Amino acid sequence: MKHLVEDKDEDKQTSGIPMTSFNFINSIVGSGIIGMPYALRQAGFGLGILMIIAVAAITDYSILLLVEGGHLSNTDTYQDLVLVAFGRPGFYLLTGLQFLYPFIAMVSYNVIIGDTITKIILWMGGDNPGIIHSILGNRQFVIFLTTVLVTLPLSLYRDIGKLGKWAFVSILLILFIVVAVIIRLSTFSHTIPPTEEAWQFARVNVSQAIGIMAFAYMCHHSTFLIHSSLEKPTHQRWGFVVHFSVCFAMIMCLVLGITGYISFTGNAQGDLLENYCWDDILMNISRLAFAITIMLTYPVECFVTREVIENAVFPSHPPAPLWRHISVTIVIVFLTGVISMATDCLGIVLTLNGVLAAAPLAYIIPACCVMRLRQEALLSRSNIGPILLATFGTLVAVIGFIMALVDLVSGVSTCSHGAEPSYCTPMNDNSSITTTFVPLHSSQLAV
Repeated sequence: MKHLVEDKDEDKQTSGIPMTSFNFINSIVGSGIIGMPYALRQAGFGLGILMIIAVAAITDYSILLLVEGGHLSNTDTYQDLVLVAFGRPGFYLLTGLQFLYPFIAMVSYNVIIGDTITKIILWMGGDNPGIIHSILGNRQFVIFLTTVLVTLPLSLYRDIGKLGKWAFVSILLILFIVVAVIIRLSTFSHTIPPTEEAWQFARVNVSQAIGIMAFAYMCHHSTFLIHSSLEKPTHQRWGFVVHFSVCFAMIMCLVLGITGYISFTGNAQGDLLENYCWDDILMNISRLAFAITIMLTYPVECFVTREVIENAVFPSHPPAPLWRHISVTIVIVFLTGVISMATDCLGIVLTLNGVLAAAPLAYIIPACCVMRLRQEALLSRSNIGPILLATFGTLVAVIGFIMALVDLVSGVSTCSHGAEPSYCTPMNDNSSITTTFVPLHSSQLAV
């Protein structure tokens, strides 16, 4: 325990460019990447590809803008930046958003871990369930076990730089999933006929697709933590970390999105792994790899949540004593665990979390802070970029919120976990393959 959490200021660990990049990539490439094929389905194949690239470029710019705001205000946390720019009202608003987004993300990660590993264990039990179905096949027990053995110990680290090696493992697992999807492309692209208008360039649901992509690239709440972990964080070194990390994440989103969409076209689900049969050994290994990836991403969100609490409740800024560090971490992890055990349906909550928390955190607030701190005319040439960024974030938030409410009122936002696709059931040789899917929406992405 002391080895994990007890550090002296002079021994605070910083990381070089590779490890910092691994941490940043791990922060970006979370559960959202698995929904890229569904985003292409919503936006249209051609426009969806262009939007993946465009949102990556916008995210890259907004990250650099956020750190510029830190330099202008001489602050090293997101909360302090907003405090300098907009005073106490802005500080409290940002604190609420910055706590809400990673906290709900951690709950959704636990839901993914519990559902995915439970199904894998039940599949391994086969026709002889016994103790596997009664204990190990219980999702609450799985969440408890993974919390105690994996996510809580990793969340107890004091320095986020120490997660670099685990972030590297997470990236390797993501690469494995991408390779597995590519291998299975040869199976499903010929087995499942393309849906009608599968290769249409653009579709009307582009706003939902942008919401999925914005969720996938969201990393701004952990930017200052990762920036402070970089050894010699000059403008050039940090710029390289940002460009490399976002570019790598974009390539992974493109490869997985295009390959997954070609495999299933209009049948692509919000969670691509749900498209594969539950007796597929390779994809079951991929599901396990994805669950492990989520476990290794969870501590990054916990770091952010803990720092927000420390800055809001204990604002004097000395390093937290050991007892407080452990207590706050355990309370956060305990609460997320209890909530995730109580529900397996977070669809509409996650949608609203994305559009009402992620869009302001990633696009609106950084742009507004920099324009305020530059102390130039609002419509000056240097503010064109921030104005466009804030406008983009506002449109994503407003349109996404309206669409979420429409889905909620119409009853579209429902839970649909673990439904076996019809083409996975045994059929006669003379039977033609048909596919029957309940239409899924972006609200189901992270679950």
